[in-house]
Amino acid sequence: MFEALVREGSLNWLLSRRSSFAEEFEEMERSTSAGNNWIPELSPIANIIVRRCSKILGTTSIELQESFNAEASHSIKHKSRYARNFLEYCCFRTLALSAQVIGHLADKKFRRLTFDMMVAWEAPAATSQSLINLDDDLSVGMESFSRIAPAVPIIANVIICGNLFEVLTISTGGRLRFSVYDKYLNGLERAIKKMKSQSDSSLLSAVRSSRGEKILEVDGTVTTQPVLEHVGISAWPGRLILTDHALYFEALRVVSYDKPKRYDLSDDLKQIVKPELTGPLGTRLFDKAVLYKSISLSEPAIIEFPELKGHTRRDYWLAIIQEILYVHRFINKFNITGIEKDDVLSKAVLGILRVQAVQEISSSSTVRLVSLLMFNLCDQLPGGDLILETLSNMSSSRELDQGNNVAASGGMYSISALTMVSNIGFMFGSSSNNPSEAGLLVGELAVGEISLLERAVKESRENYKKMVLAQETIDGVKVDGIDTNVAVMKELLLPVMELGKWLLSLLYWDDHLKSSLFCLIFAYIIFRNWLLSISGDGWVRMETLRFSSSVPCCSLFSHRQARSLQRCWCL
Repeated sequence: MFEALVREGSLNWLLSRRSSFAEEFEEMERSTSAGNNWIPELSPIANIIVRRCSKILGTTSIELQESFNAEASHSIKHKSRYARNFLEYCCFRTLALSAQVIGHLADKKFRRLTFDMMVAWEAPAATSQSLINLDDDLSVGMESFSRIAPAVPIIANVIICGNLFEVLTISTGGRLRFSVYDKYLNGLERAIKKMKSQSDSSLLSAVRSSRGEKILEVDGTVTTQPVLEHVGISAWPGRLILTDHALYFEALRVVSYDKPKRYDLSDDLKQIVKPELTGPLGTRLFDKAVLYKSISLSEPAIIEFPELKGHTRRDYWLAIIQEILYVHRFINKFNITGIEKDDVLSKAVLGILRVQAVQEISSSSTVRLVSLLMFNLCDQLPGGDLILETLSNMSSSRELDQGNNVAASGGMYSISALTMVSNIGFMFGSSSNNPSEAGLLVGELAVGEISLLERAVKESRENYKKMVLAQETIDGVKVDGIDTNVAVMKELLLPVMELGKWLLSLLYWDDHLKSSLFCLIFAYIIFRNWLLSISGDGWVRMETLRFSSSVPCCSLFSHRQARSLQRCWCL
């Protein structure tokens, strides 16, 4: 019976690891209508992806090709770029529709589809090397990830996708595998559920409801991880809550929380948020706190995050607090209002969700959280102000569409971060039902072209590389920050320093043989009395002192020298 089951193929999945591409390719070969939907310009794997997209869009591959030929410009349809641009067209249209489904991140088919799109993007043309014979352990590079992932705003965006890819591929040698990608999306799903389940006290709920604020993060509810607010030389435990507009601290009393203190992040109050040192009785010993300072406070507020080792909690809270502060500075600077303001806030919310997902799956403590938060990153990058200006121009140049529907004619409309956040359960203000500008555009990406935002990010990264290169050139003529002249003196004294290191190595017995030989040689020198004896006015070799028996030895020295000699022998 067992042999029959194996022979019939019922257990073939236990005996081989075949990729989904191979199975679909065989299915297309068996299908009678497969030839009519085969695009000769595409590779087999790209044809499979286009076939999946056509099923989701409710059309055929040939109809998608006809729509692309009708809508795309001649430069996009150039023969050398046709296969990849057509693949992007199909992928972007499909993702714009699929991402509207609530809970799409939990769908395993959606996860596999987005990853397989990246795989196909690397080999789109018919002349590309076939990938269907590879096993399921496929991987993708940064370029394909940067083109496909930002089409779904919750997975990545154009500004931080490069840094996110580097974090996800720390342990895989610069290539992203599906197992890591799937784990990241799982982390995103859990972060969404956690954010939606955040609760607050009745006092804070009344304040938030009147202002329309959404809770993003809560800490201090677990006794093993308290949060302390420093007031003078004392510290009060309590609960810290971050919303999309402010920071709240509720001091813990006997059975309930006190009235929440509000530290505004949305208004222009010259706020300063930075790391701070704390300690018992006002001493500055532990680097585990965040300082908030504004013109509305008589004295700064200091929030401490105690932990036994390191300051990971503090760094996380510092990063997300600054992200909310910087996004409101961006809103105030460019006078962004209405639905555009809600969309910009949504970008910051999605950034915080990504950080939470990365923290959950990454065991490395060296991950710079700032590099995964777009407004934090723009504050640090050279040319970051140009990125924000481009982002502002893009927001104001088109009306956002909450529905983000694909037009009946087949055109594409941009999918916004606002829609993504609304789909996961956060509603921001009013919405617009008018479609955005038509064209081959999805969010911050354009089919076959580099968008204005991508170009600004690329220029900023190039400027950053030039700045790093210039700094390395400057450091090349310095030694640990010392001036060039002092560096020359240090080079001249290098033999003396090397001698000192050698003596220290002998002292610490780093090499037992050398240290033993040194001790034996030095003992022999002492035994032979070859050392120089120090007198008051100079060095006298005692073995060479040969005097006439008629001349007193002491008469050869001054009184001070004679007193220093313990014995004086006259020969």
